Parts: sequence; C-alpha cells; structure tokens
Amino acid sequence: MFSRQLQEKAELLLEEFRVASKILVTAESCTGGLVSACLTEIPGSSDVFTHGFVTYSNKSKIETLNVSESLIERAGAVSEEVSVAMALGALARTPADLSLAVTGVAGPGGGTLEKPVGLVHFAVVGRNTATSHQKIIIPGERSVVRMTSVSISLDMLLESIRHL
Repeated sequence: MFSRQLQEKAELLLEEFRVASKILVTAESCTGGLVSACLTEIPGSSDVFTHGFVTYSNKSKIETLNVSESLIERAGAVSEEVSVAMALGALARTPADLSLAVTGVAGPGGGTLEKPVGLVHFAVVGRNTATSHQKIIIPGERSVVRMTSVSISLDMLLESIRHL
C-alpha cells in the first residue's frame, strides 16, 4: 500500500521514538488516517504509537479534539490555528509526548482562491517543546496530495523527535 520509501521513513521514525522513549499520537483530517496506517504498517509500532484520530468533519474536530467551533468559523478548518488546535487536542487526550495534526484541501473540489486545492497545514506539538507548523500547497490530484502529506508528516515528526 505504501511505497518502500515511506515504509523506510516510518521504520526510522518509530525507531527514533523508541530510542527517545517517547510516545506519538496523530490527528488527521485530509489524510483520513493514512499517516496512522503508514505507521501501523510497521510491526511493533504499538510500543510508541498510541492513538490515531481521524477527524474529517468539523463536527468531529470539535467533539473529539475539543477544537473550538468559533476558531473553525473564524480561521477555517484548513488553517494554522486549527492544525495546532487539533494537535493540542490529541495530545491532551492521550499519554503521548508528541502530536502531529494535518488538515487540508485534498480536492478535487473544495478549493477557493484563498485556500486552493492542495493546501495543507501540518502542526507538531510536544509537551515541552515549541510548536512546529508548515503550510504547503501540494500540486496534483487527490491521491498525490494525500500521499505527499504522509511523507511531509513523517519528515516533520522525524525533525521534531530529534530535537526533543
């Protein structure tokens, strides 16, 4: 299901978490759980990967991750603010040390001039670390946007675990 490159990156990430004795959680929207699926493709991932929240709708972001409805109305579900709030919400609901959130417009519809198809926001939050955020416009069809988002997510997590 996942490329060899993504699997190798996931294996490396999980090993880095093991060595650091840290736990990971994800909160995904536009990827629909693909980051979690990539991580759990690796045997033994459960020793460092505790939860994967798929909060595809605004309602699920509010109910599951406690993202403020007014924040979603003000900033939009695809925004830096909501990606950070998703990561914080996932961290608050688990024993994890590091949380990744991803939210975006995978397409083919749903894009606007301000938030075009391919726009994705990524946030990584740790219990005692600075928040990391990236805003990227990924060109291509839906599957390309989603799989590229998985790769970027793994890269951000690798960078973050190395600075804990």
